[in-house]
Amino acid sequence: MEQKSINGHLFAQMIYAGAEQLRKNSKKVDDLNVFPVPDGDTGTNMTLSIQSGVSELRKHESAHIGKAAQALSKGLLMGARGNSGVILSQLFRGFGKAVSDKEEIDAQGFVDALQQGVDAAYKAVMKPVEGTILTVAKEAAKSGIAKARKETNLIQIMQEVLQAAKDALAKTPQQLPILRQVGVVDAGGQGLVYVYEGFLAALRGDSETERTDAPAPQTASLDQLADMAHDHMPAQIGMRAEDIEYGYCTEFILGLKPQYTGKFDEPSFREHLSQFGDSLLVISDDELVKVHIHAEQPGAVLTYAQTFGDFKKIKIENMREQLQSILDEEVHGNAAKDTNRTSHESPQPIATLAVAAGDGLEEIFKSLGADQIIRGGQTMNPSTEEIVKAIESVRAERVIILPNNGNIIMAAEQAKELVNVPVEVIPSKTIPQGMAALISFDPSSDIDTNVKRMNAAINQVKTGQVTHAVRDSKFGDLEIKEGDYLGINEKEIVVSEPDLIQVSKKLLDVMLDEEAAVLTIIYGEEVTESIAEEIKEYAESQYPDLEVEVHRGGQPVYAFFFSVE
Repeated sequence: MEQKSINGHLFAQMIYAGAEQLRKNSKKVDDLNVFPVPDGDTGTNMTLSIQSGVSELRKHESAHIGKAAQALSKGLLMGARGNSGVILSQLFRGFGKAVSDKEEIDAQGFVDALQQGVDAAYKAVMKPVEGTILTVAKEAAKSGIAKARKETNLIQIMQEVLQAAKDALAKTPQQLPILRQVGVVDAGGQGLVYVYEGFLAALRGDSETERTDAPAPQTASLDQLADMAHDHMPAQIGMRAEDIEYGYCTEFILGLKPQYTGKFDEPSFREHLSQFGDSLLVISDDELVKVHIHAEQPGAVLTYAQTFGDFKKIKIENMREQLQSILDEEVHGNAAKDTNRTSHESPQPIATLAVAAGDGLEEIFKSLGADQIIRGGQTMNPSTEEIVKAIESVRAERVIILPNNGNIIMAAEQAKELVNVPVEVIPSKTIPQGMAALISFDPSSDIDTNVKRMNAAINQVKTGQVTHAVRDSKFGDLEIKEGDYLGINEKEIVVSEPDLIQVSKKLLDVMLDEEAAVLTIIYGEEVTESIAEEIKEYAESQYPDLEVEVHRGGQPVYAFFFSVE
């Protein structure tokens, strides 16, 4: 059987098959953690990410592969969860840009698009690490390019791509010592291999990987994204007429002229419009551009935009005229919807957002001054879209995000690029680091000073964690059994036993010394207060001068977080 080209419909079938193959094997990917703990649920994150892309693709399925790929890219971008999910979204974002103007692609076009996806993914990662999904994608694309020099049958090329991906995956333990110690291959790379297996099955026409109609998580549509931006942009409530620098809320949808179809330079268009006002959002696909902007001269905005196409819809509202009726409603009680704000409150200079899971942890972060909590953590990383919504829901001139999990940092960085508010991401990888950073935050200082202080703070706290092992494994000299409790000091597993109290005490023995001044114990949903008090008494008995605090975090997955300062 020969397959010489891929159009939008076949591409969609490849994506559906790849997503389904990943979904069926997501638990296997979840079990391939760097440590034998549920470190971010890589399989779950990748599955949720690609299903978000699938949802958007199903809404806009087209015979034009460029249009299909752009729809997939848009959904993946907003639904990306965890590091591997973000990298997966970048692989297909680069792929989509490479084929954006193509009705269909041949073998050379396919491998070139794979390579552009790899390039985009590497650029998205600040410090690319070999032995990960990046390496698997890179080696697969490289082999595909070599094969395409002498082969035009896409089935044969996909076979080569898949085999190269598998070979690269098998070598990941040689590149990352931690994988070799634990005895697993890279989880994200394994997830990508499953996606590629689905691709090959679809090209062959194998029935067992045909598209399914299982419900998929919904991602925001073009209109919903613009509406979301408008709803959460600095609104008229709480302002005076003289506070409104740009008085006209201007929205329009533009149908691109043929010469710009598939070739629209969105960044340049956005940059030019930014001179006319603020609260700017530009979203485009191959045929349409949707714009939201608060401008003082909407005519100038429309005149510029019209050079690119014809208007499908225009809405302009005078926000100064709207202001009085809004304030009147506040006076009559509608302001009670937000009792923390007065009718003349201006946006705060800096807002802090913290990621946390567990009602106790949420209260702790709120008590430390967090303006908003993004619910998530281990096993339930928030998506890029959820972080975007959180950023846009706070009234602030600038925003600081505390991911509090290494697997959420990339999604936070990606969300940063999708909003108009300046955002700083403090790379806190644990809950104690996030708490230390928030304690060091000073609302009276400027953003640069705060960022410097908070980055310094996360390096001054030692973190301990107690959790369950999810698989039998070996880490150094430790023999780890599924279900055992693990004591993790920073990133290193130092103790593994079936008894929670003994593991906790032995972990503290490693973490504490005579220089330790403060120990904070945060206990999770599976731990009783009496057990936490027993751990506290043990620490105090070993170090009489140590100040010990105990808080109920209510967090899942982790029995204890220990913070030592």
